[in-house]
Amino acid sequence: MITMENLTKVDSSMVYAIGYDSNTKDLDVVFNTGNIWIYRDVPQNVYKELLNSRSVGTFMLNNIIDYYKEYKTN
Repeated sequence: MITMENLTKVDSSMVYAIGYDSNTKDLDVVFNTGNIWIYRDVPQNVYKELLNSRSVGTFMLNNIIDYYKEYKTN
């Protein structure tokens, strides 16, 4: 279940917050539009790279969106 307590707010014009479940390898992404997407089977190192990237939005576009199975939750 996605709650704000499980998410890390990021400084991005595209993404509001992200979270990660190391057991399921689900990456939870709350976009600034309010849409929430879950990306499946994302390796933990990719999540860490996302957190540490200069541009979260660019990293999402180049490494996550269209690269992992995804579904919208709202």
